[in-house]
Amino acid sequence: MDNDMQHPPAGLTLETAVNYHYGQFPPENLDYVRLIPQLVKATDAVARYDQMLKNMHNNEILLAPLRNQEAVISSRMEGTVSTMDEILKYEADNDDTTVGDANVRSEVVETILYQRALRAAQEAMESGQPLSQYLIRGAHQRLLSFGRGAMKSPGQFKTEQNFLADKWKKNILFVPISPEKLQEGMDELFKYINDSQDTPLIKAAISHIEFEALHPFKDGNGRIGRMIITLLLWSSKLISAPHFYISGFFEENKDEYIDKMREVSEHGAWTEWCLFFLEAVEKQAIKNLEISENIGDLYERMKQEFSDALSSKWSVNALDFVFTNPVFRNSKFTQHSGIPSASANRFTNVLLERGLIQTIEEPSGRRAALYAFEPLLQLVRV
Repeated sequence: MDNDMQHPPAGLTLETAVNYHYGQFPPENLDYVRLIPQLVKATDAVARYDQMLKNMHNNEILLAPLRNQEAVISSRMEGTVSTMDEILKYEADNDDTTVGDANVRSEVVETILYQRALRAAQEAMESGQPLSQYLIRGAHQRLLSFGRGAMKSPGQFKTEQNFLADKWKKNILFVPISPEKLQEGMDELFKYINDSQDTPLIKAAISHIEFEALHPFKDGNGRIGRMIITLLLWSSKLISAPHFYISGFFEENKDEYIDKMREVSEHGAWTEWCLFFLEAVEKQAIKNLEISENIGDLYERMKQEFSDALSSKWSVNALDFVFTNPVFRNSKFTQHSGIPSASANRFTNVLLERGLIQTIEEPSGRRAALYAFEPLLQLVRV
């Protein structure tokens, strides 16, 4: 679905447009008889995924690649196309405070900002902030702080009617809530999030679709809406760490995703939307579990290989560094791994000789060589 437009351009038709469902949120009658079988499957799949998270000795290190993957896919759904390799190269050359680089495509920076916005929201909630309008606006401000988004009122709710058009921009598909009613709608949404007794997965399904229907920002609504899913599942303790990402399924089924969302407003098809969402959670949990287990297995294999190759008390530090930074330059290795620089330089040479890392950019002038830990990249490229 394309980015929002303030005014329908000439030639765009409203004939097939669906309007926001005024007065119908939250839904009064979900068909739980139809929902329960899929709810059980989704709950079971998430529980298995979460058990794996709990068993990982350091899921922050091992699942950093999944967060990168989510940033790439969620941004790609909004037309921002970047690759995992580009994201990791940017991270190798910039610290967490850097925004923008004259030599880097703006799409890459936008994807990096998504990743940072999600991480910042998670850190805010870990420090005790609730999932709130304030937190969401803060995430949006960070998401749109640079590039094309900087001109689209970062952190501010819309003041003009927005629309969603098809990818050829011929038809308006959906007319979100009007700016005049938006604050009331956002208040209703967060009242539902805070007070509803619905199970966490149903609450996440309903909250996501309602946020997208409100479409409170000029741009970035899809990315923030998918971010809310992760934050909701985590804050409800359905997952023990904030590492559940769903954009892969939504991207693979994008047309159905859009159709199901429109049918909620057009026909009150909340149950059908929830069934689709629960299937997305189930399938994505299975896929995430498989990727995460592969990452964990690779880590265990490499622990022995790094130990044999490096013969040093710092071998686990080196391993943790390359899992967290699978594309890196030596300068960062020596600064951020906790390993003395002389040992870090020796390690790089040994790992290269053993074929455990590869050179992807030769040294040039003052710039050090760029290395890749290819075994991990092969598991998470999208």
